[in-house]
Amino acid sequence: MKRIGITQRVEVVKSYGERRDCLDQQWSNLIIQLGFLPIPLPNVSEDMVEALVTALQLDAIILSGGNSITTLNPEASDAAPERDEFENAIIAKALETNIPLIGVCRGMQVLNLAMGGALAKTQGHVGQRHSITSNVKGFDLPKTVNSFHNYCVPNDGLAKSLEPLAYDDGGNIEAFYSISSKILGIMWHPEREENFTNLDIQLLKRFLL
Repeated sequence: MKRIGITQRVEVVKSYGERRDCLDQQWSNLIIQLGFLPIPLPNVSEDMVEALVTALQLDAIILSGGNSITTLNPEASDAAPERDEFENAIIAKALETNIPLIGVCRGMQVLNLAMGGALAKTQGHVGQRHSITSNVKGFDLPKTVNSFHNYCVPNDGLAKSLEPLAYDDGGNIEAFYSISSKILGIMWHPEREENFTNLDIQLLKRFLL
């Protein structure tokens, strides 16, 4: 069975004095339904990333949601600089070795930044559902998606090596992809749907297989 490494959010548990790496169990359920073995990735230091990727023999990597990006909001209570460091390092390693990369919500944002793009603040996208549109032929995307983010990829903020795949009603980019490599970014959370949708599953498989 092929292996998908998936990054984890950092949760601060003050009563124990701990910073914990955490992952919604629904991610494991979704990855198994995709036909892969889920491998949660610890937020180790960047000098450990090459050894980690080599030892785990990852076939693909998913950058999951959660945590504010420290460079955008260093005072945020959920900022996790150790996660930022780890994800930037593993993105660089994946690009170097052509490992498929999928970014979800924060993961899409981090991926766009790492590849030279920019983000902007947005409103009305937390705990909401909204429609998306796409003019790219050959892709069958959901018409409405969930939304849990305060930052977006504006139309003029997409990294030059990426292509827009879907937009929200305000013209911000809700999904992107690469023509030359297996890179996908989506702003919605496929794991948070009450029932995983076939459209999400087929989209993810397209970039994983």
